[in-house]
Amino acid sequence: MDILKFITAGSVDDGKSTLIGRLLYDSDSILADQLEALQTSNRKNDDGSIDLAILTDGLKAEREQGITIDVAYKYFQTEKRKFIIADTPGHIQYTRNMVTGASNANLAIILIDARKGVIEQTIRHSFLVSLLGIQQVVVCINKMDMVDFSEETYNQIVAAYQELALKVGLKNVHYIPVSALKGDNIVHNSLNMSWYKGESLLPFLETVDIAIDDSKDHARFPVQWVVRPQTEDLHDYRGYAGRVSSGSFRVNDKVTVLPSGFSSTISQIEQFESTPDEALAGMSVTIHLKDEIDISRGDILANSSYLPHVSQQIEADLCWMDTRQLDTYLTYFIQHNSKVTRCKIQEVLYKVNINTLEKEYSEEFRLNDIGRVVIKTAEPLAFDFYQDNKANGGGIIIDSRNNVTIAALMFRNVVD
Repeated sequence: MDILKFITAGSVDDGKSTLIGRLLYDSDSILADQLEALQTSNRKNDDGSIDLAILTDGLKAEREQGITIDVAYKYFQTEKRKFIIADTPGHIQYTRNMVTGASNANLAIILIDARKGVIEQTIRHSFLVSLLGIQQVVVCINKMDMVDFSEETYNQIVAAYQELALKVGLKNVHYIPVSALKGDNIVHNSLNMSWYKGESLLPFLETVDIAIDDSKDHARFPVQWVVRPQTEDLHDYRGYAGRVSSGSFRVNDKVTVLPSGFSSTISQIEQFESTPDEALAGMSVTIHLKDEIDISRGDILANSSYLPHVSQQIEADLCWMDTRQLDTYLTYFIQHNSKVTRCKIQEVLYKVNINTLEKEYSEEFRLNDIGRVVIKTAEPLAFDFYQDNKANGGGIIIDSRNNVTIAALMFRNVVD
């Protein structure tokens, strides 16, 4: 059974937490103790019904204020698929939290209040979804009960969002009119919107295509550990342990070790006590090569016919996550897969105003700012462009003074 990881994004009070609560409640995915807590809670809606947003408000401040501050993860499954939901904040000051929640998502649900239509926050969230390369987008036009379930209102918002999707580069966009509060088109089709002929949200999520990249051209294996037991029984044993980040490897495939550039052939693949012929993306395995090559933690094995880029100077999109602003004079750590090396952010090319999508030219880079920078690394990195291969196309910046993660990176180009 495969797993769909998705985020919910929307403006404050668009109903993200209520939608997730409704999804869990109507699909019978709530545990008995959670159901009891719901029934005894003093948080009620205006009509006296239970406030389902309680299910995702994990922090005390969230419960008190009725807003989402941190990313809340929920897990459930149906007969067709397992789900991981990330409920992300809508506030602009929590942009970094949304980036964190969206980094591994297959799909994004963007909520729009039917009374307000496309607003600045909608533009911001759509831009972030596009920036992070999320391939599937569901636009849930919520609170349809507040506009008398109007088909005309729905069509106007769809037309406005289609223009935005074209502007930010979103392709696979689906539209569903819903009322999270009342349950319309969340799990069951709405009787109040007979004019809508599409699927409700849950059936759509159960069947939407999740592309799994098993191609040879993206075969990447970051080495996490060199296994050398050096015992009498395993005197000559040498294996390279890690997790296939993308693509697939087979026994007898020719691979190149990067950044050194030496090549060999896979002689064996081990997984626990078995020796499969193939290792797919997501599998943790130990790979053996026919030749003895100097390989260390942080190196990458790649299919020799489809090599990634190798460079020490990289153009990347950067999301700044620290309260202290970026300093181009400081030396930071950069982590790409299992490789950690020193780096400097040589130049800020521009920042993006994520409410208007306009480029701003400024050296200052502060908390939640997003823009394009040039990075110089102490050692070469073997990477793909983020838009081509997310699994090998991103990294993080770490403050070398306190080991705190301060930025997320998406590699976009090689600087000559």
